[in-house]
Amino acid sequence: MSKINKLSPRLANQIAAGEVVERPAAVVKELLENSIDAGATRLEIDIEQGGIKLIRIRDDGCGVEKEDLPLAVARHATSKIHDLDDLEGVETLGFRGEALASISSVSRLNMSSSALESGTGWQVVTEGRDMTAQIQPAAHPKGTTVEVRDLFFNTPARRKFLRTEKTEFGHLDDVVKRLALSNFDVAFTLRHNQRVIHSLRGARTEAEEDRRVASVCGPNFIQNAVRVDTEVGELRMWGWMGLPTFSRSQADLQYFFVNGRHVRDKVVTHAVRQAYRDVLYHGRHAAYVLYLELEPKGVDVNVHPTKHEVRFRETRQVHDFLFRSLHRAIAEVTPEDTLANDTEVIDSAPQGQMVGEFREQTALGLGQGGGQASAVLEPQSSMGSLQPLGYSSGGSPTVAPVRETMQAYAGLHQSIAEPTGYTPVVSMETGEVEVPPLGYAVAQLHGIYILAESKEGLIVVDMHAAHERVTYERMKVSWQTQSMKSQPLLVPVSMAISRGEAELAEDKAELFLQLGFEVERMGPETLLVRQVPVFLKDANVEQLIRDVISDIKTYGSSERVEEQINTLLGTMACHGSVRANRRLTIPEMNSLLRDMERTERSGQCNHGRPTWSQMNMKELDKLFMRGR
Repeated sequence: MSKINKLSPRLANQIAAGEVVERPAAVVKELLENSIDAGATRLEIDIEQGGIKLIRIRDDGCGVEKEDLPLAVARHATSKIHDLDDLEGVETLGFRGEALASISSVSRLNMSSSALESGTGWQVVTEGRDMTAQIQPAAHPKGTTVEVRDLFFNTPARRKFLRTEKTEFGHLDDVVKRLALSNFDVAFTLRHNQRVIHSLRGARTEAEEDRRVASVCGPNFIQNAVRVDTEVGELRMWGWMGLPTFSRSQADLQYFFVNGRHVRDKVVTHAVRQAYRDVLYHGRHAAYVLYLELEPKGVDVNVHPTKHEVRFRETRQVHDFLFRSLHRAIAEVTPEDTLANDTEVIDSAPQGQMVGEFREQTALGLGQGGGQASAVLEPQSSMGSLQPLGYSSGGSPTVAPVRETMQAYAGLHQSIAEPTGYTPVVSMETGEVEVPPLGYAVAQLHGIYILAESKEGLIVVDMHAAHERVTYERMKVSWQTQSMKSQPLLVPVSMAISRGEAELAEDKAELFLQLGFEVERMGPETLLVRQVPVFLKDANVEQLIRDVISDIKTYGSSERVEEQINTLLGTMACHGSVRANRRLTIPEMNSLLRDMERTERSGQCNHGRPTWSQMNMKELDKLFMRGR
């Protein structure tokens, strides 16, 4: 008797289901991807008991013809690829032809579909017990409805591994959110146990896209994110990049899509982390919703059964493009951009919201504001005649009246409206004095904070953190404009490494020279380091070389040397910045504010802490119940 037996179709499908159908969320993912590939513009998802009892998905796609229904639930049957060229350049979400067969092998599946506008269609019914497909007529509008009942009813062992209803629905909800973020033109409705969870309309304009992202990721994210769009050659990266001060304690708000497919890729993750490394607080994670578009033949999506992982054909090119694009986008975020973004969010608030209503602060509270001032003080010649003009939600606030009032209280004679060394800029259109984004300094609090009056309200600046970032950025520019200076080692460092690592170091000798290292191969598994960058003469050379080799092997390049140098520059900048309890003059404080407006990444210090925060006039009015 032969020891090798051919598996039955039922058993083969159940084995395949172990790869594809991990939990109810995996079923929803496969079915929704099929609907999107069919051109659906509206999707309705009904779930019961976390998807274990029922999963029903309706779409208005192209539908399935009668003769294709039996093949739709057959294994290795698909309409999306026909030859090897199609497989090498996949342009659809699904392509394996295993999803419906695997799902039907472990559930009771009912699929009704019509490719006609007449409302007549056909239905295919199959159960995991015998895998026989039954075809019968059914009334159905153009599109497809798939019902999956009693998941894992015939595989009790798999069912025991499912979690609670709440946990399973949480995973399922994440799948819907990811697909909603990657298909803005599709409307999504999700119901769980007859209760509507999400009702997302199709988004076709940038404002509608912003609203969808806010619905999925939360309004705080869109308030603390900037939109990016970069294109180089055949690579394009766009989306929403969270400000560094809107960091998270865990990586739970990170969405990255490649050609519309949500992926988790170590090259992408490393590139994004490197772009944020100079501005994130220790142990914090960035938040982002980003999309990478490239030629389908430049990425292999047929790497993992669940298609969560991809492989880029030009890994180094993709890594460098993502890193440089995000690194530059973070550097170009100025206080003016942050304030403008907050103003747009407030102006687009739903009607009926109380004027001055206090909005929830973000985790680190950067740039929360942007409304119009609600109270303006009339400048008078004496303190006794200073009278508020009353509450007003319209008009632009002026800088001089409040400053002159503070001057009157302090008994000062020198106007602060025109700080020493600064000439106010007069707008050619309105003839009014233009106020810088961070305003003008009016006082120093406890020798730590600078209080500044801006067009929108009150700006509070941590002077040490702000000066530290300004000094650090200047030192980096100075360092980068000079060539990498190396220092020969009195006693060369000998390293024992693997043969593969030694060959890589030998092949990349020119790259090591660019980084300031002279590395020589002395044997099959031995490297000799003869010189190192001057800044890193006291560093752990052996560990640094190992890390550089590891980075080059994985990502095609390495930022380790630059990271080490930046760490040293950051330490020097910290010690060279103004310290607490040092009293600054008004011109000195204003000089620091202007430097912050011109300096890259000035919204956070070298350690990732915010350097400034704003409270606008509406928030101040709420504190004192003005306008009620």
